[in-house]
Amino acid sequence: MKQTHIKDVFFDLDHTLWDFDKNSELTFETIFNRNHPLVITKDFIEKYVPINQECWKLYQYDKITHEELRYNRLKYSFDAINHPVSDGEIDAIANDYIRFLPENNHLFDGTIELLDYLKPKYNLHIITNGFADVQYKKINNSKIGSYFQTITNSEMAGVKKPNPIIFDYALDLAKAKKENSIMIGDSLDADVQGALDAGLDAIFFNESKIYVEQHIKQINHLLQLKKYL
Repeated sequence: MKQTHIKDVFFDLDHTLWDFDKNSELTFETIFNRNHPLVITKDFIEKYVPINQECWKLYQYDKITHEELRYNRLKYSFDAINHPVSDGEIDAIANDYIRFLPENNHLFDGTIELLDYLKPKYNLHIITNGFADVQYKKINNSKIGSYFQTITNSEMAGVKKPNPIIFDYALDLAKAKKENSIMIGDSLDADVQGALDAGLDAIFFNESKIYVEQHIKQINHLLQLKKYL
């Protein structure tokens, strides 16, 4: 059903428009080929993806710091594949990862077509928990910056999704009203429930097709947003 009252559409970035998993794997492949040829990227990624997700959840709720996130997700992943690595090497890999990651800019299938479809009809925005400098590079390098009127990150707002303060900050920046706004993202906690708790509507980008309650609006492909917007 079309959401005819909507004027402002807020997107998450990573795992929603910007294909984080694909870009992340390509980044690690570059790093390991250059400096750690004994590490098999596929084996590492298999462990890293769930570990990274758990670390981000802790970071999201301020249970670990930015530096602990950067260190822990690598340390735990190397431990999981039984590959010894020093703290100095972890620091170097973490720095290279942040440096190389925005050079890979695969977007989810349908991203540009969707943004072209939405831009004439709505004010488009981004709300992201990612680190500001990296997120801006991703947006610019993937050439989607021109679609968005505002970009809110957690460093600007001082809190992370699902804290309602970041949604209020983004709404103020966008000069948007809650009742005329909707959030689209891949995280049930941070994006969907966070937006709903803050008074916005929300749609879950459920690319993995996990089970969710029937009352939650969801899409499995970005172009399915056309049935709502």
